[in-house]
Amino acid sequence: MLPVVLGATFVQLLSVTIAQVAAPAIQRGLDAGPGEVQLLLAGYTLTYACLLITAARLGDRYGYRRLFAVGTAVFALASAACAFAPTAAALIAARLVQGAGSGLVAPQVLSIIQTAVPTGRRAHALGLYGATMGVASLAGPLLGGLLLGADLLGLGWRTVFLANVPVALAALAGARALPRSRPAPGLRIDAVGAILATAGFGMLILPLALGPNAGWPPWTLVSLGGSALVLACFAASQRRGAAPLIHPAALRARTARSGILLVFVFNAGVPSFTFLLLLHLQQAAGYSALAAAALSTPFAAAAVVGSRCAPVLARRHGSRLLTASALVLAAVMAGLAPLLGTASALGAAPLLAAGGAAFGVFTASVFSLVLARTSAETTGSLSGLLPTAQQLGGSIGITLASLAYLAPAADSGGAFWHAMLYQTGVFTLTAVISLRLGRESSSPTGP
Repeated sequence: MLPVVLGATFVQLLSVTIAQVAAPAIQRGLDAGPGEVQLLLAGYTLTYACLLITAARLGDRYGYRRLFAVGTAVFALASAACAFAPTAAALIAARLVQGAGSGLVAPQVLSIIQTAVPTGRRAHALGLYGATMGVASLAGPLLGGLLLGADLLGLGWRTVFLANVPVALAALAGARALPRSRPAPGLRIDAVGAILATAGFGMLILPLALGPNAGWPPWTLVSLGGSALVLACFAASQRRGAAPLIHPAALRARTARSGILLVFVFNAGVPSFTFLLLLHLQQAAGYSALAAAALSTPFAAAAVVGSRCAPVLARRHGSRLLTASALVLAAVMAGLAPLLGTASALGAAPLLAAGGAAFGVFTASVFSLVLARTSAETTGSLSGLLPTAQQLGGSIGITLASLAYLAPAADSGGAFWHAMLYQTGVFTLTAVISLRLGRESSSPTGP
């Protein structure tokens, strides 16, 4: 069971970052403009993040296995459409559908683990889930660089999307072996809430993705303001509706609220760090995409090691492990600021390895520690809320870190220094929130 759901998780999160490496080749191959390239990168995250909460409720209603299979099939077909897209417009449309498929699948994976894995093995399974997400996000740039360099069958950038298809088809075939969850035919789907959630998150994510490169035109500011209003209406509808998308008990538990905030803040740091690291190595240090990915390998390799050690460490130290990992990441960011800003990137390998190990430990531990005291009735809701917090944190973090990087008008070293100060602050705040989570988890009145 676990290889099936984790394989789907890996390839779908890989698709978030792997396309970033292929973007220049896509632009040349399809004669696409800068705006079209930004849309094909943002479109995937847009539909992915917007559907998570609704998809979690659909899983409760129709069964997790069924939604997993439907979403995986949509993802596989859309990946093939991306690979053979004749125009930039066709590729953007396929990426939107591809993200929607991922959005349908992601909440079902967490729900299947929470409901089908025995209690004694659940922490280990959630650790593997967190590790898979972390490694997938880091493997994207390296794998993308390798595929572009190999140019298999002369397909160029198309192999970046075509590589998804066999993995998705294997997950779809394996879905038949997943345990059946009992659908809830009488469960209503809050259509108004679904529309408000989708619109509100879309109005938030799209300007964050396109605004920095477009110079923040007026529509982006209007969209951001409108998203606050729409999401406020969504929150009000969840409190007053008869069949809310989010189970009322899901946010009454203090540990759940702190866990969602923790995932959000942590992800405001890591995706933006890897994005800016590759950007800095290529644009400021002059490395090729493949060389930049190779130089970042110590971070990814150590993340695998850290994730393997995490289950044992989590059993011994509990939420203190999250605090220690976040503080190590904060220290690494502070150390990288002067090193990568002014010296050869090769000298940063030990620090990158330390940061990668801390990242692996954190991602492989956080979901099991947050969900340790989750009740069965809130499983579906939290399975949508946690990935949503992850994606929103990543989108907002990339925007804020990019602003920090581009803020100074001085040399690139100063720009990288500013960006790493942002990262240091994010991981320090993560450590503070993890302390709060630890106090609430140990309290008998925590939930």
